[in-house]
Amino acid sequence: MGVKLLVLNGPNLNLLGAREPEVYGSQTLDELNAHLVEFGAGLGFDVVCHQSNHEGELITAVQEAGAAGTPIAFNPGAYSHTSIGLRDAISGSGARVVEVHISNIHARERFRHHSHISPVALGVIAGLGAQGYELAIRAIHTYLKEAA
Repeated sequence: MGVKLLVLNGPNLNLLGAREPEVYGSQTLDELNAHLVEFGAGLGFDVVCHQSNHEGELITAVQEAGAAGTPIAFNPGAYSHTSIGLRDAISGSGARVVEVHISNIHARERFRHHSHISPVALGVIAGLGAQGYELAIRAIHTYLKEAA
């Protein structure tokens, strides 16, 4: 059994594969999750995937992961731009988060250019499609090795 790692997805990511495939790709969330479980296992992680459209549920997941020392690859979706509650959950719980965005939020609408999550994240990966999750998992792997 490996080190637990949470892949956490926010609102509308349950629509992957159907919602704007030209922006988000054709892979479904279930397909992505299955891939990330396998990918993470190759790095010694026990990957647990969770998605919610509800801000409070995401806040609870972040708080619990932070308290347990479970790192998070987190795509907060639109909550990146609006949720001070998620930002506070990360900083308040000491959660180790790498923020992931499938699309390049800086090349999209102006309101997407600012993230409340980025200042409290270990790093941010945006615009590289679903590969961004793999990069986040690799970054967490390196971070944990260097912190040991």
